[in-house]
Amino acid sequence: MKRDQVERRLLEVHQLLVRARQELAVVEEQLDVFLETAEETRIRSLVSETPLADRDWQDAQRHAEAMMRARDTAAARVAELERAQDDLLGKLVV
Repeated sequence: MKRDQVERRLLEVHQLLVRARQELAVVEEQLDVFLETAEETRIRSLVSETPLADRDWQDAQRHAEAMMRARDTAAARVAELERAQDDLLGKLVV
């Protein structure tokens, strides 16, 4: 790859990485809310001992688990872009 192509690709990867990190931060904030909600509904379920409360807790837990998967996906994307950026920087130095 020519130097100007590497620099252009490095700029593109950097912009993608910035957006991916922002997305990860948002997903992590949302995950915190989902986990807190799941814990609150779990406690309510234990106190009330009703099927409805138990169902609410299970729903909240499923939502939290889905958000954990979304966080893992976003974190993997950040890691992938960081590796690509490192590779490009290595090509730029050589």
